[in-house]
Amino acid sequence: MTDINWLEWLGYLASVLIAISLLMSSIVKLRLYNLVGSALFTVYGFSIGALPVGIINLFIFFINIYYLYKIYSEKEYFQILEIGKDDKYLQHFLDYYEKDIRRFFPEFQKNIGEKSIGFYILRNLLPAGIFIASHYNAETLWIDVDFAIPEYRDFKTGKYFFTERREVFLSKGYTKFYTHTINPVHRKYLKKMGFTESNVADQVILVKNI
Repeated sequence: MTDINWLEWLGYLASVLIAISLLMSSIVKLRLYNLVGSALFTVYGFSIGALPVGIINLFIFFINIYYLYKIYSEKEYFQILEIGKDDKYLQHFLDYYEKDIRRFFPEFQKNIGEKSIGFYILRNLLPAGIFIASHYNAETLWIDVDFAIPEYRDFKTGKYFFTERREVFLSKGYTKFYTHTINPVHRKYLKKMGFTESNVADQVILVKNI
């Protein structure tokens, strides 16, 4: 009886993970959740003697492995494109993703100030995200928006921008980024990008040396 209950719970868990995977907007997260779900369904199927269930989910498991390998090993083309002060595409981008942007940057005013700089981050020539920062002092930029569209939230865009395009900011005399967030998901991302907490002007913010 105990074994049957354990297997039933395994089947339920596998079903939930498969269902969750279908809700993911990120293809990487979809594949990862589906990978674990199909692995559990494989164990479940073979354990209860349902060979078709076990075999088909084992096949799905290896399909997920294959596509995750392609995603992480495939060389992608990244580039940045500076945003002009009256960039019309920017307004369309901000309007389209406004609700999602507000989740991470509720105080953003949907414009670029006179002392701000901004970039589209292109991934295989598609706009994968935007970066907008304002002048804080002679050496520091305050990040107003660092946003990746849902399909590209796998850290690759951020790693490219913060590690391979440092010279863009260093050439302008900037050596630090400051920012602040109350969103735990965005905080996790920032720390993965190398930001650390620091107390500046009696405020706890996140800092990264360029």
